[in-house]
Parts: sequence; C-alpha cells; structure tokens
Amino acid sequence: MLARAQRPVSFSGAGLSAESGVSTFRDAQTGMWAKYDPVALASPQGFAADPAMVLEWYAHRRRGIAQAEPNAGHNALAGMDWTHITQNVDDLLHRAGAKRVLQLHGSIKIDRCHHECGFEQDVELANPPPMGSCPACSAPLRPGVVWFGEQLPIDIWSEAEAACRECDVLVVVGTSAVVYPAAGLITIARESGAKVIIINTQPSDASALADIELFGTSGTVLPKLLAAKRSD
Repeated sequence: MLARAQRPVSFSGAGLSAESGVSTFRDAQTGMWAKYDPVALASPQGFAADPAMVLEWYAHRRRGIAQAEPNAGHNALAGMDWTHITQNVDDLLHRAGAKRVLQLHGSIKIDRCHHECGFEQDVELANPPPMGSCPACSAPLRPGVVWFGEQLPIDIWSEAEAACRECDVLVVVGTSAVVYPAAGLITIARESGAKVIIINTQPSDASALADIELFGTSGTVLPKLLAAKRSD
C-alpha cells in the first residue's frame, strides 16, 4: 500500500511520544498531580479558578518535554515528506525534522492570549515563564493548547480534514481514537477511499476501520513499515 501511495498522511496520538517519556494527559496525573481533576488543570473554568495551579502544572509538563528526545517513530515519520497530523502538543515531530505538522490540539511550546486577540509567543520549555499578561490587550497569557470545552483551531482542522479527504493511505499511530472530533479524521479518510493502516500496542476504537492493523510500539514498527516507502 505504501509503495504505491501517492498522497500518504500520518495521524498520531499520545502513543507516538510515550516512548520518549512524554506522559499522556491521564498518565501525568501522578504524584502531586493525582489529587486534581484533569478538568481543573485544562479548562477555561479551571484557569479562571486557579491560574497559578494550572500554570505550575503546565510548567511541570513543559520541563518534562524539554528533557525528552524524538524516538525512532518520530524520526521515521519525519523522514517522510508527508502531512503529519497529530493530537500531541509536544514538539518532538518538529525536532525530528518533520516539515508539515498539523497540531490539532495546539502547542505547549507557545503561550497565547487567553482572550484570543491573536498574540502568541514561543516559550522555552526547559525554563517556563511565570504568569504574564498579553502585551497587546493585557489579558492573561496561557499555554497555547486546546482545553476541555474549547474548539480546535479552525484553520488547522480545515487543513487536516482536507488532507484526510485527499489522502490514499492514512497511517494511524498510537491513538486510542476516543477523542473527538480528532478521531473522526480516520472515518473521513476511510469514507473518501483511503486505505487505513493502524499501529498500536493494543486494539482501539479505530480497529474496525483498519485495512491493516499492526501491533507493537511505534518506534519498533514504523521504521520497518516506512522502509517500504523509502525504497519505492
């Protein structure tokens, strides 16, 4: 399938970065964070109630991502001149060298205006900034990620949807396919005629949509799988 593909696209989830030591949102609820409701840490309501706690938790996540390195799965995908759609908010695909990355849930490497005036700034993951205000409108700055109850970025979603409608093979990596609307991209690709290859460590909600399902870690499976495309 990959050797013949003209318009392949990848769609990745938390399983891609787990091998790099990046905890998923739920796995990150350990130690001092276990006592908090995830909605309190990742929602506009939680930010309004206790912005210092939310920013402290994101500083913890940012420092963890700064210490992580792209794994063999990231490197294999980055070696493909594809559109890479991801639910991950880390920058590991970028660091691996991927050129066209669509981050459906935003980027933890960015702070943005909470009132959505349009202001954004890069942050140093290893040295997260303290609470700040937007220089354009004085609203609070917050991590540039999509929180519970918020819509996905319209432009990114439109690009991802178009890519899935036009692709001939969709390689799905490390996602449980339970978070919508992102998981709906698999159905869009399948209904548009694409073949679906799923790589995961166990069956998922997307299993029924797979033409081929490969079980294993992305760092083990992807380099072998994508060698077929490289040799084309």
